[in-house]
Amino acid sequence: MAILTLENIAKSYGNGPDTTKVLSDINLEIEENEFVAIVGFSGSGKTTLVSLIAGLIEANKGKVIFDGKPVKGASSDRGVVFQNYSLMPWLSVVGNIKLAVKAVFPKLPEKEVMERVHHYVEMVGLSHARDRKPAELSGGMRQRVNVARALAINPRLLLLDEPFSALDALTRANLQDELEVIWSREKKTVILITNDVDEAILLADRIIPLTPGPNASLGQTFKVNIPRPRDRKSINDSREFIELRQTITNYLMDIGIKQAEGAAGTHLPNVVPITATAGGLKKGLKEAKHLYSRNKKSASKNKAAESIVDPELPETIKAIKNKQIQDIKRYVEYYNVTKTYPTPKGPLTVVDKFNLNIAKGEFVSLIGHSGCGKSTVLTMTAGLTDVSDGGIVLDGKEVTDSGPDRGVVFQSPSLFPWLTAYENVALGVERVYPHTSKKERQEIIEYYLTRVGLKDSMQRRASELSNGMRQRVGIARAFALSPKLLLLDEPFGMLDSLTRWDLQEVLMDVWQRTQVTSVCVTHDVDEAILLGDYVVMMTNGPHARVGKVMKVDLPRPRSRKALLEHPDYYHYRQEVLSFLEEYEIHEKTGT
Repeated sequence: MAILTLENIAKSYGNGPDTTKVLSDINLEIEENEFVAIVGFSGSGKTTLVSLIAGLIEANKGKVIFDGKPVKGASSDRGVVFQNYSLMPWLSVVGNIKLAVKAVFPKLPEKEVMERVHHYVEMVGLSHARDRKPAELSGGMRQRVNVARALAINPRLLLLDEPFSALDALTRANLQDELEVIWSREKKTVILITNDVDEAILLADRIIPLTPGPNASLGQTFKVNIPRPRDRKSINDSREFIELRQTITNYLMDIGIKQAEGAAGTHLPNVVPITATAGGLKKGLKEAKHLYSRNKKSASKNKAAESIVDPELPETIKAIKNKQIQDIKRYVEYYNVTKTYPTPKGPLTVVDKFNLNIAKGEFVSLIGHSGCGKSTVLTMTAGLTDVSDGGIVLDGKEVTDSGPDRGVVFQSPSLFPWLTAYENVALGVERVYPHTSKKERQEIIEYYLTRVGLKDSMQRRASELSNGMRQRVGIARAFALSPKLLLLDEPFGMLDSLTRWDLQEVLMDVWQRTQVTSVCVTHDVDEAILLGDYVVMMTNGPHARVGKVMKVDLPRPRSRKALLEHPDYYHYRQEVLSFLEEYEIHEKTGT
């Protein structure tokens, strides 16, 4: 018998012409002790759905029935864990959980209250931190408190609204594993809202997509028949996992937001930025060829002039050519790059002797666990952080400060909120193309904004754009600078899966045209393989360095669908996962 039933649920906000229809025709039955994952994307109404089930809001139409009775308001039978932590900052771990237990069980004796509190503190691995306040806890630890608090009130249904999405990959993986252990012990009925297909497959009995809004509804149900417990490493070799993952991903892409229209009808002028120079080697080769040719002609006309032909000049030309080839192969060179920060306990070396060569036009994915120094390497490359020792060379010139020859896209796009998308891109374009006409600069801006799907939103202020749209502006701005090096620091980390997939396609499409040398910091294994010619894996910090370099020999242009179908893809994935597992921090106190 179903413990939860949703009958023809519809929910909208506002009135009249301002009405926003969020959910429609939602029908669902969930059995007791079942673990169901609902895969939702930005704007699809997933938090609205959780709030309806929890009784925090009412539906405009239909019924939410829990344990045979219509839901009328919130109840301790339905515990909720949201993405944000919502802890009382002045209370300790124990104090936050005790507050919830006392509210639900006001007549419970103090001894039993504390026994219940300590039981769940221990269950989520926080006994060592029971007296710490939220400000003294990491993000993963704060979310553990949330889970313990929800479990301590003994709900029959646990509602998890993207509880791990704001956490780094390692912390998220550890909490996913712990959640399955807790679920198997407690045997609660669980509804997990997530945008992570792998998370859903690892944890759930059933996976149900919530179609993109407005008027979102539930899509096809996918049954997960993979035996428990499910190990994230070994599951990668499971035929059932591979087929189910591919099927769900393709389904989501088919029902999701279609890729934005391309740049048809736009024109990119044939101009170069002021940062693009001929380069000493190219100039030297040209001059050497000219001198040799002139002297050779003179010698052929006057045998007495043969003495002016330098017999070593052909060797000079050959040496310059060889040097050019070497410089292309070492377009970006990291030599013993080290970063040390002073601390009250003494110097802390975050990155130690990082060595890497990147050829011109290559796309390198830099991956590793949280805290391994990936972003530090990137900010040193951008010239935003000083190098403590060693050096970084870009196109024959050592990096000593920031400059427009390096385009940077951060996880949170740094746009001026009062400026339009067009004006935000124009700021950079006007700096690197001051020698071009106003029309040419306009064409550059419009071309790249159109390429990233913002043709109809160029004149909207950044404050009016969604996170995904703002990140598109950041990508357009970076490419519009025609940088020598594109640096991407987890550019899609704050976005839902569907938006992330869409922007990865946009990034690959624009990169395919420009072939700009690129370094992308990511914690997403699939993203690293999808984007990179090489995946550079970093060891854990402190003293992090290059641990392994994997060449990705997959054809371009690439798409997510084609990647999932390629026979070598899961071998590459396994190689990266094995490396990350080798360096994984197992102690709960480190998450």
